[in-house]
Amino acid sequence: MTKVKELANKYKDYTIALRRDFHMYPEASMKEYKTSGKILKELNKMNIECEKVADTGVIATIKGKGDGKTIALRADIDALEVKEENNVSYKSRNEGLMHACGHDGHTASLLTAAKILNDIKDEFSGSVKLIFQPGEEVALGAKKMITNGALEDVDGIFGIHIWNDLEAGKVSVEKGPRMASAGKFSINVEGKGGHGSMPHQGVDAVLVGSAIVMNLQSVVSREISPLDPSVLSVGIFNSGSRFNVMAGSAYLEGTTRCFNMEVNDRFEDIIKRIVNKTCETYKAKAKVKYEQLVIPTINDDFMSEIGENAVKKLKGLDAVSTYEKTTGGEDFSFYTVNTPSAFAFVGSKNEKKVDYYPHHHSKFDIDEEALLISSGLYAQFAIDFLNK
Repeated sequence: MTKVKELANKYKDYTIALRRDFHMYPEASMKEYKTSGKILKELNKMNIECEKVADTGVIATIKGKGDGKTIALRADIDALEVKEENNVSYKSRNEGLMHACGHDGHTASLLTAAKILNDIKDEFSGSVKLIFQPGEEVALGAKKMITNGALEDVDGIFGIHIWNDLEAGKVSVEKGPRMASAGKFSINVEGKGGHGSMPHQGVDAVLVGSAIVMNLQSVVSREISPLDPSVLSVGIFNSGSRFNVMAGSAYLEGTTRCFNMEVNDRFEDIIKRIVNKTCETYKAKAKVKYEQLVIPTINDDFMSEIGENAVKKLKGLDAVSTYEKTTGGEDFSFYTVNTPSAFAFVGSKNEKKVDYYPHHHSKFDIDEEALLISSGLYAQFAIDFLNK
């Protein structure tokens, strides 16, 4: 048994208690004041150098026995606007808010990893930077933490996501694309209203909007290589006020997803071209807004190798799993732009112990045995990176 695994087992009760405490008191994105306060309190108990940054984020540093590289470990700390429906002792006590995506487990695991690394800091050279990040769910936190120096002097970064679609005891940290980009577009169509019985007198915004929806469906099928998985979906289409009134305006909103930065960078121009040309065809006008929420999360080959070896040390070869990339997005991706990185999925599904519900569901819960792996993996990855 490795020293890290031994300590992760030793601190099991601490990790679970922490996770349940965070679960009971969830806070919305960029408003994690009590959560960050609790994190600072725990770090101060360990005598670990720490500070609050970006209003509700925390950065801490553990220094080893001598100079060396710096590895960053990141956990997100925010919750979701979801009303919890679980009947458990640690059910959310903040009405309308819930840790429905596992961030409570991430936070508890990184604090436990801090405890482990602090215990054995004489066994590695270099530094471990702990990043407790707010606002992942709104894709604002990573950028804000980076602006506030989270990546200064960092040679690599590692993150995890407790994952309810992967069996407990399994970890996926393979190289290449892991999570998709997420773009958001909105379209305001300006037509000309009129009487529904005399459509020739106006410009029907419902017709124009419908044509835009249909024409946008050709983007993935005809403009992007079938070897580059991509998604373009329209989720909102609002127009009209009455059965015999021709609508003079329409509003559409949707999302894009992909795993390739070249494709990602083309979406905005393609959408604007199709919308404007479609409107021109029907004598309408449109305003298009495109936001890049997150970019693709792509694991570095070398960092993935470190991650897989860390999993083997903690749980053996059978724990290393392959898991298909997901079209969900993660703002961890912004840390990876200029920094070698890896992002791991830590399995938490165990239907013999916990009913299965997907992430963001009001009954989402995890097998807490996953916390031993996630806390140990944070620590083992850091040690292996620094000693590599």
